[in-house]
Amino acid sequence: MTIHKEGYKTITIAFLFVAALLLVLNDILVDQSWFHYFMYVLGLWFFIMIVRFFRSPSRVPNKGDKVILCPADGKIVVIERTIEPEYFKDERIQVSIFMSATNVHVNWFPVGGEIVYYFYHPGKHMVAFNPKASLENERATTVIEADDKKKILVRQIAGAMARRIKCYPKVGEPVIQGDELGFIKFGSRVDLLLPVDTKLEISLNQKVTGRRTIIGHLS
Repeated sequence: MTIHKEGYKTITIAFLFVAALLLVLNDILVDQSWFHYFMYVLGLWFFIMIVRFFRSPSRVPNKGDKVILCPADGKIVVIERTIEPEYFKDERIQVSIFMSATNVHVNWFPVGGEIVYYFYHPGKHMVAFNPKASLENERATTVIEADDKKKILVRQIAGAMARRIKCYPKVGEPVIQGDELGFIKFGSRVDLLLPVDTKLEISLNQKVTGRRTIIGHLS
């Protein structure tokens, strides 16, 4: 387990904020009391939660031919057929994974292949489990063409708390299954848009683990 690079600045700011707050408290209220100890504990808890949010676990990817790996930690909140309007413009299977503030927020590539499309959309910041979030919230869309020419769309969606989506690879770059796709800060969601003949291995409300849980298999 390490700290993700996206967290360095935020963790530093959080440390300085907590330290400054406690120094001001001790300057105003010189005599130590239960309130001081409460604030010490609260400040430590807040700092630990910020550090914990940016954890980046070391996991061996559960790779395989035709395997679709889970791109994020969280819970399956949507499994349905839908018309994907941005890239495919036809029917796809949508699988949505909701990541709470306590989940790991690193995102990984579900399949290997080549990036053939990427687009960032500014937008709203509704709660990520709202069905409208897929098309109205701030989001980033990445399409990977696998080695067998099947294409999978990964959509990173900002939530009510999330204010920054990071996606690292560029169009035309080759990617490896299980490698890092990006990061979303503070509560969010990831959608997968899959071919309709995909054989799913997950169920609604199932808790899933990025790089480990198998979402399904390409036909």
